Amino acid sequence: MTTTAITPTLMFAAPCGPVAGWADGEVIRASGIPYAVAGRFTAPVPAPDWVEPFDATEPAPACPQITSPFLEDVLGGAMGDLPRDEHCQRLSVTLPRDARVDEGLPVMVWIHGGSYTTGAGDAAIMDPARLVAEQRVVVVTVTYRLGLFGYLGSGHHRPANLGLLDQLEAFRWVRRNITAFGGDPSNVTAFGQSAGADAVAHLMATPDAVSLFRRAILQSPPLGITRGRAAMNEAMNQAAEIVTADTPVAEVVDLQAEVAAHAAPFGLMGAMAFGTQYGHHPLPEEEEIEAAWDQVAPHIDVLIGHTTEEARLHIPGAPRLRRWVQLPLIGPLIRRAVVDYVSAAVYTRAIRRFAIRHTRAGGTAHTYEISWAAAGNEYGASHAIDLPLLFGHEHTWAGTGLVAGAEWQEIDAHGLQVRRLWADFARGTPLEEKGRIPGALSYRRAPDLPWVQMTRRTSPVGDGGAPVPGARHHLPDNPPPVHPARTSSPVLSEECHEGAGSFSPSW
Repeated sequence: MTTTAITPTLMFAAPCGPVAGWADGEVIRASGIPYAVAGRFTAPVPAPDWVEPFDATEPAPACPQITSPFLEDVLGGAMGDLPRDEHCQRLSVTLPRDARVDEGLPVMVWIHGGSYTTGAGDAAIMDPARLVAEQRVVVVTVTYRLGLFGYLGSGHHRPANLGLLDQLEAFRWVRRNITAFGGDPSNVTAFGQSAGADAVAHLMATPDAVSLFRRAILQSPPLGITRGRAAMNEAMNQAAEIVTADTPVAEVVDLQAEVAAHAAPFGLMGAMAFGTQYGHHPLPEEEEIEAAWDQVAPHIDVLIGHTTEEARLHIPGAPRLRRWVQLPLIGPLIRRAVVDYVSAAVYTRAIRRFAIRHTRAGGTAHTYEISWAAAGNEYGASHAIDLPLLFGHEHTWAGTGLVAGAEWQEIDAHGLQVRRLWADFARGTPLEEKGRIPGALSYRRAPDLPWVQMTRRTSPVGDGGAPVPGARHHLPDNPPPVHPARTSSPVLSEECHEGAGSFSPSW
């Protein structure tokens, strides 16, 4: 059979209409492609097809958002000079330079994190070029509505879950068009980090999930704070009544902080004020979410995990807590206690339960833990440490607080193996029962038994349901959700109640 190479003009004959991409080193990019359109506070619809070539040489604009000085320091100005536009339903496709139209490469669709209030698909620190060039996969990065624009709604005049609906439209665009970019629409992996991983988990609970992707990689999803949010959402919705379809964009962004402040009394949940809402299209009622996940479990393979010290990312950005952890002798103990407690409450405990439930429902799930950290770095193996390993570019990560103290050769050596593992999973290569990347990551298949060995050390900051080392803990068929809305630690409570974002569990 004669193969057809992608032409030197970089023109892609996609069903949506011709797309003009551009060459960038070892990869080809088609950037800022519209996948949906929507008015403010309205559900998205597919972007109309076009006839004239679409110039896909500019990045997708970010949703308007507040800049976080703390995250700018940690992540080195992640947003760069990306334009802002509330009509941000755009995606970008990156493929190997020598890809063939008929090659049918594995497709990986990236959903960025940022507490559902910050971030963008084309943020420089999440450039997929290394992953694409090394592993010969096609990566699609998705930009979607955030905050008041996309993740808060009463269901009356302002629908909920608009950002999630945007993401669904992006996956439908991939299913229809990715063949023209050398990708296989029947071999799609959804992957995301933090709020992006939480979004992927909830995309799995939608009716179309099985037809849109075959695998899911969930990196540090804050699943421990996704339940029991109805009262908090109601308080925020009442405060958001002042925002209308005619409110200027800059004013909407400014008012977002005021709306989020109404989530502060809800403790850790309030630290990620915006998010998916159960009982609103396309999600089931909260009490039905487990059944929805169980239904798709046999059809979607899962790789889900966390870092060793998830919550350590936010201690330097919490002034009062930072004073406690800097105390002589007891400071390190306080830091370890707080990090263990928050990490378990927000991430690790619920991640294990998700994987075990998925396996018991007939699916395949592996859990992983990333332990790599820059030597002497105050953030340690914290939340977001997987990003430089997965999207490693020295020029974008140099000078960022998260990896300060590490030699780039070390980051790159570990990153190569992480990217290979992620791509192997996306290709459908069966993972072993257990495996490891020395000094960086370990993984294992989730058990399908009702009893499971838990080895996470217990936290002295309240019980929080933390497992005791070496003990065996029974997990019921439908384990109750964890609701860490209030904490038993005065140190932690003080930080969480200062206002949403002062100790955010999700980048």
